[in-house]
Amino acid sequence: MLSTIFKRRSIRKYLDKPVESDKIKTILRAAMYAPSADNTRPWHFIVVHDRSIIAEFQRIQEWANMLSEAPVLIVVCGDLDKPHDEVYYLEDCAAATQNMLLAAYELQLGTCWLGIVPKSKCAEDLKKLFNLPDRIEPYCGVAVGYPAQTRETRERYNESLIHTNTW
Repeated sequence: MLSTIFKRRSIRKYLDKPVESDKIKTILRAAMYAPSADNTRPWHFIVVHDRSIIAEFQRIQEWANMLSEAPVLIVVCGDLDKPHDEVYYLEDCAAATQNMLLAAYELQLGTCWLGIVPKSKCAEDLKKLFNLPDRIEPYCGVAVGYPAQTRETRERYNESLIHTNTW
């Protein structure tokens, strides 16, 4: 598992090859095993294969160029009606998304996390695109596909960022 954490990188080029539905299910299952505040599990997932919807997502989220090649987009959403404090869905959805990225890497798939700022114009436009209920907020998109590139793993461990007991 540590090698997956250390080697996984964002992929922005994908092969023209569909992703099997069982692999998508495994990725979503991994997402649902993420920790969440009070075990509220406030996440919902929209799996998008429709190229016109993916293109519209790409138009709305300005940093989503890789979706031109990625065969699948998974949109992670948070449910604000879950009983824990409204802001915890952000952390819960982040944990679910990280699990998705690691699971995809284990399945020899590439991914790229596409952030969505809550309550932004982008988020509002995506709420309309996906016809989301008022209580559901889009959190991020994840491009998924078979990688058409490899990316070098660089050392990221940095002792200067570690503090003991106090700053």
